[in-house]
Amino acid sequence: MKQKKIPMRKSLVSNEQFPKRDLLRIAFNKEGMISIDPTGKAHGRGAYIALLNEEATLAKKKRVFDRAFQTKVDDKFYDELITYVEHQVARRELQKTTYSADELPDYD
Repeated sequence: MKQKKIPMRKSLVSNEQFPKRDLLRIAFNKEGMISIDPTGKAHGRGAYIALLNEEATLAKKKRVFDRAFQTKVDDKFYDELITYVEHQVARRELQKTTYSADELPDYD
């Protein structure tokens, strides 16, 4: 059986290749609006960063989206990006957490 090809994208911050599902897409549309694109299907030019807290803070420090989209990106957007990434990282950690039947609380 042929193995399915995994699409890879490069993170703007670290310049490392990651599977597309492990990255967050930032979209820049024709109207000049920049938005976080969790589905990866928004119209416009896309740039990717890894879903890691360090990458989000480095993105603000290096102002990588200013260079990628050749426009001035507001600090408010970078702060929103950092909080979004922190939330997504926390959600992934919770998904990984499993409990055995002995550790479950008794609700009786």
